Amino acid sequence: MNFKNISKTKLSFALISLVITFFVWQQGLRDSLNRPSVSFDISQKEQEITELAVQSIPINLKKFFIANDPLDELNNSLSKASFNELSERNRLIRVISSKSNEYNIYEKLSKEFENKNYTLLVKEIEKNSNSNSYQPKLEIFENFKGDRFLYHLLSKKFDFDDSSIITKSFSNKMFLKILAIRLIPILTILIGSILGLKILWNVISLKKFGWKEIKFLDFELIDMVLIIAGGFVVLGEVVSPLFSISLVELFSKNFSNELSQSLKIFFGYIFMAIPPLWIVYYQIKSLKGEFNLNKDYFQFNFIPIKKAIINGIQGWLTIVPFVLLISLIMNSLIDNQNGSNPLLEIVLNNNNYLSFFLLFVTTTIIAPLFEETIFRGVLLPTLSRDFGIIAGIIVSAFIFALAHLSLGEMPPLFVLGIGLGITRIASGSLLSSVIMHSLWNGLTFLNLFLLRT
Repeated sequence: MNFKNISKTKLSFALISLVITFFVWQQGLRDSLNRPSVSFDISQKEQEITELAVQSIPINLKKFFIANDPLDELNNSLSKASFNELSERNRLIRVISSKSNEYNIYEKLSKEFENKNYTLLVKEIEKNSNSNSYQPKLEIFENFKGDRFLYHLLSKKFDFDDSSIITKSFSNKMFLKILAIRLIPILTILIGSILGLKILWNVISLKKFGWKEIKFLDFELIDMVLIIAGGFVVLGEVVSPLFSISLVELFSKNFSNELSQSLKIFFGYIFMAIPPLWIVYYQIKSLKGEFNLNKDYFQFNFIPIKKAIINGIQGWLTIVPFVLLISLIMNSLIDNQNGSNPLLEIVLNNNNYLSFFLLFVTTTIIAPLFEETIFRGVLLPTLSRDFGIIAGIIVSAFIFALAHLSLGEMPPLFVLGIGLGITRIASGSLLSSVIMHSLWNGLTFLNLFLLRT
C-alpha cells in the first residue's frame, strides 16, 4: 500500500477507526465469555420434547430416540449447574424433580421466585415434603397448563391425570418434532460428506480447483479498513444502535417485550448495515463517477439464477459436516463453552409469531445479503487480488468470524467463512454465497423453531 498517494484525512479516519475497532472487538469478545452457552438450553428443550413424545414413539424406535430416561438426563444436567445460575423455570424444575431429602438444600433459595405462581407452587411442594399425606390444591396446577412440560412434570410428581393437556395428538406432534430434530442433521451430514468427497476426488484427479474469474473493484486496502472498521464497527455497531434503539423504544412502549426485542434486532441490523453500504456506494461513485444499479459491481450474477441456487445449496451441504465437526471438537476440548450469540436464545424462547417472523427475516434474508456483500462481495476480491485467492479466503473468513463477537463460536464461524469464500469464487457468483449463508442461518432457525414446545 502506497501511503504517499493517500490523503491525510482518509488515513487519519482509517487509523482512528482501527483503534476504536480494536477496543470494541476486544471488549465484545471479552463480554461474550460472560454470556451463557445456548447449547445447554437446546439440550434441555430436546429432552423436554422427547419426554412429551414418549407415548407416541414406536417401541422399535425407542432405543434410537431414548438412550436414557429424558427426565434423568434433564435432572443430571441441571444438577451440574449452580442453583443460583439457573433460570427461574429451571429452578422450579429442579425443585419439582428433587427428592424429599434433597428439598432442604433449595428451600431457602426457592422462596426467592419472582413469579407468584412459582412461589405458591413451591409452598405447596414444601408442605407435601413435610407431610406425604398433604395434597396440594388442584387449582394451583391450573396455572401451569400453559407450560405443558411443567404441567406434565407436576402430574408425575403428584400422580394426577394430564391427558387433557398432553393429548395423543400433541404427543404425536412432539414425536414428529424430535424426528425432524434428529434426522435433518444426520441427512445433511450424510449428503454433505458425499458431496465433499466428490469435490475432493475431482480436485485430486484434475490436480486443480476450478476457480472462476473474480470481478474486482478498484478498492485499496485502506478502503477495506474504512468499510469494515469505520462503517461496520464504528458507525454500524457503536453509533447506529443509539438511533435504532431510541426509535424502537419511542413507538413500541405498548408492545410486548418479545415484539419490542425483535423490533430492536430488526431495525438494529438495518441501521448497522446502512453506514458500511453507504461508504461502499460513495467509493464506487467516486471511482466510476456514478453508481448504476444495473451494473453488477459485486458479481451477484443473478442470471442464470438456477445455477446460483444449485451452487448455494451444494456449498451449504458440503460445509455443514466440517462446521459441525469443529463444533464437536470444541465441545470435547472445552466444557461449558460460553459466548453463544444472544439471538439464538431469543429465538428459542420466543412465542410471539410476529416477533418470530421479524427474527426470521433478519437472520435469513437481511443478514446474509448484507454480510455477503461486505465480506465476499467487497473484502474477499480485494484481498484475493493483493494476496492471492487462498489468503483472501482465509483472511476474509477470519474477519467474518471475528466480527460476530463470539469467542466460543469463532472456530465454527471461521470454517463457515472459508466455505462461503470458496463457494463465492468457485461459482463466480456472490448470489451463491448469499443463498448458502441464508440456508445455514435458516437451518439453525428451523432447529430452534422445532425446539419450541
